Amino acid sequence: MNSPVEDLQEEREALVTRFVKGRAPDFVDQHAEILDDYFQESFARSSVGPRMHMEKNPCVLIALGGYGRKEQCLHSDVDVLLLFKKRVPEEAKELVQEIFYPLWDIGLEVGHGTRSLRECTRLAAEDFEVLTSMLDARFLCGISSLYSDLMEGIQDKVLKRRGRSLLKWLVETSQTRHAQFGDSAYLLEPNVKEGLGGLRDYHAIRWVAWCKYRVKQVSELVDNGHLARDEFEGLSEAVSFIWKVRNWLHKITGRKCDQLYFEHQVKLAGDLGFEDVNGQQAVERCLGEMHGHMEFVKHLHRSFLNRVMPRGQKPYRRKIVSRLRIPGLRILKEALHFESPEAVRKNPLLLIKIFEQSALLGVPLSIDAVRLVRKRLAMIDEGYRSSDAVVQSLRRILVSPPQTFNVLNEMLNTGILVALLPEMKAIVNRIQYDEYHVHPVDKHSLLAVRILKELTDPQSEQGGTLYPQLREEVANPELVLWAALFHDVGKGVPEKNHSEQGAEIVRRVFTRMGFPSDDIDTISFLVREHLSMVKTATQRDIQDEKLVVQFARKFRHIDDLKMLYLLSVVDCMATGPKAWNSWTDVLLRELFFKVHHILRKGELATRTSGEIVDKKREEVFRQAHSMPRQKLEALFENMSPRYLLYTPSKDMVRHVELYQMLGDAPFVIDPGTGPADYFRTVTVCAKDRPGLFSSIAGVLTLNNLDILNANIYTWRNQIGLDIFTVRAPRDSLREDEIWSKLRNDLYAALSGALDLDAALDEKLLSYRSARKAGPKKPDRVVVDNENSDFFTIVEVHTHDLPGLLYKITSALFRRNLDVLIAKIATDVDQVVDIFYVRDTDGQKVADEEAVAGIKDAIGQVLQNGREP
Repeated sequence: MNSPVEDLQEEREALVTRFVKGRAPDFVDQHAEILDDYFQESFARSSVGPRMHMEKNPCVLIALGGYGRKEQCLHSDVDVLLLFKKRVPEEAKELVQEIFYPLWDIGLEVGHGTRSLRECTRLAAEDFEVLTSMLDARFLCGISSLYSDLMEGIQDKVLKRRGRSLLKWLVETSQTRHAQFGDSAYLLEPNVKEGLGGLRDYHAIRWVAWCKYRVKQVSELVDNGHLARDEFEGLSEAVSFIWKVRNWLHKITGRKCDQLYFEHQVKLAGDLGFEDVNGQQAVERCLGEMHGHMEFVKHLHRSFLNRVMPRGQKPYRRKIVSRLRIPGLRILKEALHFESPEAVRKNPLLLIKIFEQSALLGVPLSIDAVRLVRKRLAMIDEGYRSSDAVVQSLRRILVSPPQTFNVLNEMLNTGILVALLPEMKAIVNRIQYDEYHVHPVDKHSLLAVRILKELTDPQSEQGGTLYPQLREEVANPELVLWAALFHDVGKGVPEKNHSEQGAEIVRRVFTRMGFPSDDIDTISFLVREHLSMVKTATQRDIQDEKLVVQFARKFRHIDDLKMLYLLSVVDCMATGPKAWNSWTDVLLRELFFKVHHILRKGELATRTSGEIVDKKREEVFRQAHSMPRQKLEALFENMSPRYLLYTPSKDMVRHVELYQMLGDAPFVIDPGTGPADYFRTVTVCAKDRPGLFSSIAGVLTLNNLDILNANIYTWRNQIGLDIFTVRAPRDSLREDEIWSKLRNDLYAALSGALDLDAALDEKLLSYRSARKAGPKKPDRVVVDNENSDFFTIVEVHTHDLPGLLYKITSALFRRNLDVLIAKIATDVDQVVDIFYVRDTDGQKVADEEAVAGIKDAIGQVLQNGREP
């Protein structure tokens, strides 16, 4: 005969095999039952039990926590309480060794406690963590009446006295947990247990139900009228899927794991049976379904807690008006209600009117109203969604001030937003599998609308007065709100350019809604161009006046520029921290003001190159007192035309000073201030030599200074002036020390005492060992001879690595190419290093063989960077 633990091992292995084959849909329940069998058999066979005289001091084994709820995932802890009616006898230690030690021996994580009934009740009253585990308690074996005594004591001595405090604690701990783990419905690597919309939110609903309504199973809430049948079914489906995901995470990692890390996501999708469909990856479809389920749990958790909390303790409470003037709607208990289902049947317009009132008053819909909206979605047909009354209500909702309660999110969750705007259906819960887009496409679009409202609010402290001022200046700011809502709608058709596709879609939408043709043209333009401004600002040389003039020609009038700028800003902000940062802010503003000047003054008002240089000459001669005029004039003749054209006169004065300081030294460095507090402009004036730029770039990387932009100028007197924009050192207190080390390292690199290749390879090795696996797009090298009259533009799309700029510029140098401009930008989850290059004769690289050689050389650099 097998021992109980041998039987347990065999049954667990068989259950896991069925699970992997997809034949154990109720795995968590069956797993708990297998453990039940073990405890019951072990208790029955115990050699210690008969010596404990249970007739005098009864004892019982009780399952707690997830095991008590029969939610036992593959590697979840097994929480068990050994409870005695009176004091804990000495023999209890032997019983623990007899029953629990074999489980540890086979690798299970067992959490056990041994307590008396009085001690257990006292701890539950003192510690709500203990109390919630007791709420999930389930009898296993032993004296069942003792289990009943415990549950009666919890009910009579704890919940009756501290029920209201427990409800308040549940809300507060939920808020703390959400802040710690983030909104799992949005995060790139969601925590399926502790995050918002995870299993812990489901548990909170159970605990509140037990505390408030004295029901132990969520299904009983349906019988009592506290949950609708479809809500319970949706919750059951969502939780079942999340359990399945959690089980597979345990299986893939071989341990308890609740965080869906990037390195597991692709395998998980395959194990769950997802496949690529219509241009969407299996992993994106898997994550989309999971986000949808977690969104449902999140919404139900919020609405349920808001409903049951005592007045004054509601987590989402706000000041409420007392009456409405719209027949068929009313406010009751701080929520909007329909007067009756019959009122909606007679007046279907109430379906949109209730959301309009919610937006205007900042009052949420009641759970009954949400249920009724979902049930009546079939009433919304083509005639309904195109009617003037409905369109006007939608417009008022869109332009309403931002509230703590997000009405568009509520419209999305109930399904009415898609019913009214069916073109959005294809982007609901659509995931983009990368490290760049933090949110699903639909949530990203709604977040962009919300940020736009907040950013352009006159009371806003974000971005100063510029954004509110632009909103006031625009004739019809509603149009940019519509563009924000629809800017990514084309992503529902992944095989096509989403900007072009989106521009076509919005034409159909707003034609149906009866918008004027000029407004439709504007929204379509904004959607089509919503990426162009940020790409131009971050990936092109915006000091090139011709480029800026060409970009300015996109705009029919200045309002289009202002709206596109606002849309570009909020799109980046809503995308995530890799898309929006202070450097992107600086570049976008600079491009905006340059184009704004051209549109306001006209192209003909721009000065000629000769006029610009002549004015700068006068300013520099007037300010540069440290050099005799004759020498200064000679130096001016040596400066390159591009340097004279694009460098501000105040910077030129400083560069003249650096040139004088150079003397016989190989270089001088000036770590000056940057365009904002977060940046530094590092200027290196040096005697020009082969590979100077790449050496400086390598030394900057070696000293952990992130390069954002670089301009390389070579004067005719063989002086190199390399100007880098870098992020300011993280440790401002050691900044002088960092710059001193930078100088020493550059001396060593240029003299050959420092092997930059070896030093950066060592840094790369450390980076490889520390980085997490994540979604990776293939590298791409683009050689562009169309967008610049004087330079070949080389774009390198890859994943960032330490020393990447040094390696690429070294490769370009070996191809006999001079780098004149370097920019570092982002493109989705890749970095884009952009280089403006010419050959040694000062010409563009037009020969096909030479272009292929550039691609091969850079490709080899990228391949070497990936290899361990």
